[in-house]
Amino acid sequence: MDGTLPSPSRTGMGAALRQDSALKHCTGEARFLDDLPEPPGMLHAALALSPAAHGVLAPLDLAPARAVPGVVAALGPSDIPGRNDISPSGLAAEVLFAEGKVEHWSQPLAVVVATTRDAAIAGAAALRPGIEPLPPVLSVEEALAAKALLMPPQVIERGKWQAALEAAPVKLRGEFRCGGQEHFYLEGQIALAVPGEDGDIALHSSTQHPTEVQHIAARVLGYDYNRITVQCRRMGGGFGGKESNASWVAAVAALAARATGRPVKLRLARKADMAVTGKRHPFLYRWRAGCDAEGRLLALDATMAADGGHSLDLSGGVIFRAVTHALNAYDVPALRVTGLACKTNTVSNTAFRGFGGPQGALLMEDVLFAAARATGLPVDALRERNFAGGPNGGETPYGQPLEGDLIRRVWAEAKQGADWERRRAEVDAFNAHHPTLRKGLGGFALAFGISFGITAMNQAGALVHVYTDGSIRLNHGGTEMGQGLFIKVAQVVAEVFGVEVERIRITGTSTAEVPNTAPTAASTGSDLNGWAAHAAASAIRGRMAEAAAALWGVREAEVAFAEGHVRAGNHAMEFGELAQHCWTRRISLSATGFYKTPDIHWDAKAMRGQPFFYFSYGAAFAEVLVDRLTGEYRVTRADLVQDCGRSLNPAVDRGQIEGAFIQGLGWLTCEELWWDAAGRLRTLGPSTYKIPGSREMPPVFNLRLLADAPARANTIFRSKAVGEPPLLLATCVWNALRDATGAARLDLPATPERVLAAFRR
Repeated sequence: MDGTLPSPSRTGMGAALRQDSALKHCTGEARFLDDLPEPPGMLHAALALSPAAHGVLAPLDLAPARAVPGVVAALGPSDIPGRNDISPSGLAAEVLFAEGKVEHWSQPLAVVVATTRDAAIAGAAALRPGIEPLPPVLSVEEALAAKALLMPPQVIERGKWQAALEAAPVKLRGEFRCGGQEHFYLEGQIALAVPGEDGDIALHSSTQHPTEVQHIAARVLGYDYNRITVQCRRMGGGFGGKESNASWVAAVAALAARATGRPVKLRLARKADMAVTGKRHPFLYRWRAGCDAEGRLLALDATMAADGGHSLDLSGGVIFRAVTHALNAYDVPALRVTGLACKTNTVSNTAFRGFGGPQGALLMEDVLFAAARATGLPVDALRERNFAGGPNGGETPYGQPLEGDLIRRVWAEAKQGADWERRRAEVDAFNAHHPTLRKGLGGFALAFGISFGITAMNQAGALVHVYTDGSIRLNHGGTEMGQGLFIKVAQVVAEVFGVEVERIRITGTSTAEVPNTAPTAASTGSDLNGWAAHAAASAIRGRMAEAAAALWGVREAEVAFAEGHVRAGNHAMEFGELAQHCWTRRISLSATGFYKTPDIHWDAKAMRGQPFFYFSYGAAFAEVLVDRLTGEYRVTRADLVQDCGRSLNPAVDRGQIEGAFIQGLGWLTCEELWWDAAGRLRTLGPSTYKIPGSREMPPVFNLRLLADAPARANTIFRSKAVGEPPLLLATCVWNALRDATGAARLDLPATPERVLAAFRR
């Protein structure tokens, strides 16, 4: 696997193992939440949704729903025993059920609970909310004109940017937009609430953040956290859509279970899911810049305005990551970057793979293309001229250094692997002679910061048991959504104990086993949970080594764990034998582990600090073939190089990179969300919302993991995160389309209609 680890162990660190549930996924044996046996007496829930995008809401009459055969209960805001508040922070207003006004089309108004799902849906449809319409705000431009913001601006400044703009020999200006993106996980939002003794509730939730589900359900019910246990064995995809949205879905199920005293399942149909859950934030960009005649950027003043939807949700973190990634891998000595979260009457936008980083990184691509047009120089020459590090500044505007050597290395290797110089000449020759088709080439370089923007979230816990037969049980706070986190953490534990990974029992995430966890997000799953599990396993191994040393009369440092055995000099025994020996000596074989990311800090007022533990680097090149008569196009080739440090599992990492690239390609090219003038989302389901399919996969797709590049930060076994960064590599496709069309502006997603219009400008 590209030499990412010279001598990988067979099942531990560096082994290319399949995801732990891979075969079950393929055979249908993997049990997702809707596959679990239904508890006796289980009820089904359905949401009643607003038919208007904005208006004054009269008190809702629930009697029509209660009159529908099979309906057991109908619950509205007045039936909430705790707080009608589902905001992730608990500080900003976001209600579970609308009260007094509606803020977006399909906003939940009530829940109907019935003996069958069809009866619950019929009961919800029987409700007739009284809404006095108000004009909806549906675009970032309208929100900016009305000064409708969800939070104060986030601004990063460096140097005397105003004077630098005025003095720049070449002055540039631009404006463009990128759209949002639907998560489109295969498994929709779903929760099952099972009441227990004394009002306790067990919540099965398809969630990336079991602790937040616990907290928000408790807030809605007015409970202490210890009365709610949240469990999740696996998700059928998440991508950020199950970080905060899953919490309120589970809270509805918990509310219904408490009210009826019976188990309640709430499973959203695809259209309902797309209507009520948040998306990736669309952005509007307006910027001014200055450069010299050689294309070296001297100054930048940029505003990035995000459509946050009707409530704050996680927009603060998205804006933070957008402004901290606005320069990406480049340096501008003097700048001001302003990030805004605008309020509109649409569903509250939320976390999505990359969490604002992909939107932030688009800014410099537009600036570089404008500089290339103004100077007449190739855009990729300007990239190399403006990379951070080396003769340019190597520090981000907020004070954290970048590794310029790694930026240049991934770029050079990707460029060489793409055979750039030869293909550039071939593409130019093709375009000079073909009457209707045009080819385009585009490159992209990446520097993506790894850590949560909120310092306190960078922590994790784990629980490890060793049984007397040598088998091991592993639990940690991370969640499995298909990304291979569970197998990676199991490999870490296998490496510590020197056993095969098959000896480790991977168990579902539970707030009863590991409390107070961070979400599985921000590409931190392996870093945080891997270290926590390593700490727990190391504590047990230390006790076992001490016992072996005492038994054999050797120094503890001589005791080695490998290949399922424990050895010291001429002494040896199987791992299970030593576990049994420890039990007879009353030595604990259970331990918790905890990890917090070191050396990170952030001053939100000054907008300076070191918010990221390290950066992940990558580069990509793409080739496109475009029909000038229709705007239709294909990506014919992609060449990627991604820095994974010393990969924990190259097979899983390659899958993550390929999948992320295609998901990014979908966001940038074909996935378009569309609301009508009344604020109703019309792209609901695969018939109207196009996700990438097999035809979008480049027929030539080359991927290399950067070799011999262990992480310089003290990450778990010197590996690097891989969940989010590769999604940004798809930006090379946008750049290839701009190269093919020659357009000064190409808004995103770059649908065939927009590409055709770009040719005609």
